[in-house]
Amino acid sequence: MATQLFEGKGHAAVYQKYRFAPGKELQQLILSYVEEKRTSPMELVVDVGCGSGQGTLFLAEHFKKVVGTDISEAQIQEGRDAPCPPNLSYLVCPAEELPFEDGSVDLLTSFTAAHWFDIEKFMKEVMRVVKPRGCVALSTYTVDMRLHYGNCSEKLTQIFGEAKDLIFKYAHSRVKHVLEDYKEIFEALPFRDKRRITDVFDKIPMTVAGVVGYLESVSPYQIYLKDDPEAAKKLLQETEKRFLDAMGVSSRETQLEFWVRHVCILGCKGP
Repeated sequence: MATQLFEGKGHAAVYQKYRFAPGKELQQLILSYVEEKRTSPMELVVDVGCGSGQGTLFLAEHFKKVVGTDISEAQIQEGRDAPCPPNLSYLVCPAEELPFEDGSVDLLTSFTAAHWFDIEKFMKEVMRVVKPRGCVALSTYTVDMRLHYGNCSEKLTQIFGEAKDLIFKYAHSRVKHVLEDYKEIFEALPFRDKRRITDVFDKIPMTVAGVVGYLESVSPYQIYLKDDPEAAKKLLQETEKRFLDAMGVSSRETQLEFWVRHVCILGCKGP
């Protein structure tokens, strides 16, 4: 059964505000792969587990018709409430029960979500809905993250790591898929033509507030927040103060660079 940890309206709002879109390196990797494999025009792209639509919006810039799906009504509502191009729509549905006809999807994607799915059932749906010669791109960012600002990058990364380690004590067991670079998910993809790239690095502009907001948006933090609200809130407050002190600035809107490593599984369905 799929795991549902992003259901609440409050969490969905934090997710919409602070989760970042796929970076340029990851975007280019996916677009180049599709261009390499394409034998006909891309008519329908489906982004599964789309959350509030960060990756879905990127796809809508490049393809004719894009549908984002997610099991969370609150997440889908956040996506619908945001500015949305006319070729993009959203549906509430499980990843394991996609409302698309057999062989109708040209490209199926999932950004930092596949580890929450029932992998076996999801892969059966992938096999069913993707067209012959259609493509799949399943990616996640890893916990290999660094912060860069002036001459204090190492200190900022240390502070971030300490906060992340505390929060990830509350991580769900399915996060193991991320920690193992999606190895099991790659093996489960029922395509012969497939590859797993584990060294996609992106440098994402972000503010101090954005980094703290990202920590707030992750599922282990939301579990921590329910378990011990005072300690969870205090951790974020203290982490932000430590960032600002290390940087020698007072504004939480100060820009820095968030470096993150992605893993991406690419596959093309046989004829």
